[in-house]
Amino acid sequence: MKLELTTAKKWIALFVEKLENNMAVLNELDTAIGDGDHGTNMKRGAEAITAAFAKKEPETLADLYKTTAFAMIQKVGGASGPLYGTAFLDMSKAEKSDELELGDLLQIGTDGLKRRGQSDVGMKTMIDVWQPVSEAAKNNQLNQKVIDDALAKGKDLVATKGRASYLEEKSKGHIDPGSQSSAYLFESLIEAIGA
Repeated sequence: MKLELTTAKKWIALFVEKLENNMAVLNELDTAIGDGDHGTNMKRGAEAITAAFAKKEPETLADLYKTTAFAMIQKVGGASGPLYGTAFLDMSKAEKSDELELGDLLQIGTDGLKRRGQSDVGMKTMIDVWQPVSEAAKNNQLNQKVIDDALAKGKDLVATKGRASYLEEKSKGHIDPGSQSSAYLFESLIEAIGA
């Protein structure tokens, strides 16, 4: 399936809402294995996205993803801003053809994350959610269970990247905050498609 602009706008709007409503949850997850500010940072990004869309309504999918990318890069601190920014910027560049299937689009975002973070699946990062979601979307099988399973699998991993990697074995049993915010992103996508 391909995303229409109205659906994609709904997707990002729902994501913004989830970030704003779950700031405390994300901060709590980050307090366990990071520096405790992922929720605050992501909320700042959410507010920046809203402000950017209010200033200039995106007229194409490429515009939508690019505006989202720059809002994240400029306002979200830590590694998350550049990572989300890279994923959405790569999606924006790829979307110029308007012929992209959803699974391919998400895979392009995932590949951007891998490149930018020099990471891959199994390192207890947001990629552990993005990759299975991309694969499920390619097979038209994206649902809540895919997201829940990815989060559960990631929880059992030992972090080898980012601040959580300093904790080594102690990082096991905790949900990576970037994985949780990514779960909100894809839950929002499912809701937008369903709507």
